[in-house]
Amino acid sequence: MKNKIVLTGGGSAGHVTPNLSLIPDLQNAGWEIHYIGTKKGIESKVVPKDSVIYHSVKAGKWRRYFDWKNLTDIFNVFLGICKSTLIIRKIKPNVIFSKGGFVSVPIVIGGWLNRVPVILHESDLTPGLANKLSTPFAQNICTSFAETLDFLPKNKSIHVGSPIRQELISGDASNGLSYCGFVEGKPILMVLGGSLGSVKINKLIRDNINDILNKFQIVHICGKGKLDKGFNEIQGYRQFEYVQKEMADLFKITDIAVGRAGSNSIFEFLYLKIPSLLIPLPKTASRGDQILNAAMFSELGYSKMLQEENLTDKAFLDALDELFHDKEKYIQKMMRAKLPDGKENIVKLINQFNIERNVMQ
Repeated sequence: MKNKIVLTGGGSAGHVTPNLSLIPDLQNAGWEIHYIGTKKGIESKVVPKDSVIYHSVKAGKWRRYFDWKNLTDIFNVFLGICKSTLIIRKIKPNVIFSKGGFVSVPIVIGGWLNRVPVILHESDLTPGLANKLSTPFAQNICTSFAETLDFLPKNKSIHVGSPIRQELISGDASNGLSYCGFVEGKPILMVLGGSLGSVKINKLIRDNINDILNKFQIVHICGKGKLDKGFNEIQGYRQFEYVQKEMADLFKITDIAVGRAGSNSIFEFLYLKIPSLLIPLPKTASRGDQILNAAMFSELGYSKMLQEENLTDKAFLDALDELFHDKEKYIQKMMRAKLPDGKENIVKLINQFNIERNVMQ
């Protein structure tokens, strides 16, 4: 009988793309891969349906402010647990791997109810709510940051690193320049506002576009529904809602980057040795995880940090100039970083779980 795995995670690209990085290795190892997510979430759009069997369930999101949807979403979580339990009972997977996000909680509980081993992965410096809720039901919790182990049960937590998409290292600069219509010789700034797009960062770039274009060409990944057609004809500026297969080519031509401080993005910058200016989500809009991520990378000399409450046009442009001026110093620090192979470590752990389970049976 073929070994089966369920992958889950969603709500934002940061809870999906690490799973995508695992799929080729799991396929090569002979796994039949199922993905359980929501019907309309980003995971439903980017998971490759030609090679992965996709199932959808209800999920509920807990908001950090008063909203009547918090009450109705409790019911959605209950429905999600019920359906996940039935789906998992039918699939009979050997193991479940969860990347977190509100989408994952019903699936993790459904796996536990079916006595299927669950492995979690926490990307941020401190655990998110979904993984906190899921921890009692998991056999192992993997982390991107070694420091995260201090916040998790010692008996089942492992530092494995961040799973990086292998295809990101195989970009072609000429394809990247052609895709954007850029010229050689002028530095290129990549702007990433997260998969949902940052209104604040998007506005910051567009308000200062003439000053930025004096020094850089700009590739701006602005998020779904956040394109501004008024900027389509500006020479040296290209905007995209979301980029998937061409991302490696765009990274290849990037000199420096600006973005939020989601763990996956900053570890990709580190892996590819791209100096970055990080503008983390403030505590008014998050639990503060991005502030901690950015502070850690700033302290290690991999990135420059600018908090949103200190964000003015002048502060941003000055920070951008400083980052570019000192980019070789940042690159040297990143070159000395000791990066565990998160993808390889996770796949080994998954395979080990399967071996142990087969022995027990």
